[in-house]
Amino acid sequence: MTIGVRRLVSLLLAGTLLSQIWLREAVAPESDAQSIAFVPLSLPHADVQHRNLGRFRLEGIWEITSRNSHFGGFSALVAMGDGSLLTVSDQGRRLLFSPPGAPHRPTRIAWTRGGRLPFKADYDTEAATRDPATGALWLAWETTNSISRHGPDMKLRHEVHPRQMRDWGDNAGPEAMLRLRDGRFLILREGFSGWLDNKHHRALMFAGDPTTHPQAAEFTFSGPSRFSPTDMAQMPDGRILVLMRRLVWPMPYRFAGRIALADPARIRPGGVWQAQTVVRLSTSLPVDNFEGIAIEPRKDGRLTVWLIADNNNAASQRNLLWKLSVDPSAL
Repeated sequence: MTIGVRRLVSLLLAGTLLSQIWLREAVAPESDAQSIAFVPLSLPHADVQHRNLGRFRLEGIWEITSRNSHFGGFSALVAMGDGSLLTVSDQGRRLLFSPPGAPHRPTRIAWTRGGRLPFKADYDTEAATRDPATGALWLAWETTNSISRHGPDMKLRHEVHPRQMRDWGDNAGPEAMLRLRDGRFLILREGFSGWLDNKHHRALMFAGDPTTHPQAAEFTFSGPSRFSPTDMAQMPDGRILVLMRRLVWPMPYRFAGRIALADPARIRPGGVWQAQTVVRLSTSLPVDNFEGIAIEPRKDGRLTVWLIADNNNAASQRNLLWKLSVDPSAL
């Protein structure tokens, strides 16, 4: 590489970094506001929806806004069973809210671990799952590659650093976690399995609560090329929808996504668990950095599928909420 080329590359990298700094949201006065607003967005043309969403029907898109100083950065989504949704952020906050059309319940924005913490490793939550019978909640922490169990009051009960996750990396660790209805726990790594790999991700299946059963069966998750898993949700028939995303362009950030379908009955220790794409979240749609998915059964037999995006606290990105529906028998 010549000196001139080196200088050009250095300038491009510096420009990229500076652009991300300039595009950060302006710093507002500190606020603990406990309210959010849903700004409806226009739905894309029916042809665009049909071409990308397949059997899924797009029923609504909203941008979520709030004056709260720690709002945004949503990394997971959990259906609470009463119409409300819980999302956690990689900034140490959680948001409990009622989405549009659901019975109103008080909005709650609070710290995940009880208060402000000094290091990103202390609050970098990337995945969440819940036991509907007890209300217990499990969180996965990316930087430390750990899993914590919390009571319905969100107080920490236990935390472990599973041996099989220790080498998952600081920024490529547990990104998607799901408690299956049979009590097993499924965890997918964000990073690919090798430097030249763009399809496979290390995965673990725990026989029970990972904080008390830290040994897991290892296998490989395989999804669409160049996409990484960000969250999962289980359908009533047992199959799993895996939300995935990839960075399309870094300046400003642009993302594409996928929803893939996989059957946990096909998971084998040491084997490859294959998922098939059922939704293409292409840039022809109003998409962003989707990191959370939740499923709610409906009386008409269809499923409501919620998606939430992480805005990375960037002025060029949005906290989007999508409402989709699908007939599971058609998948």
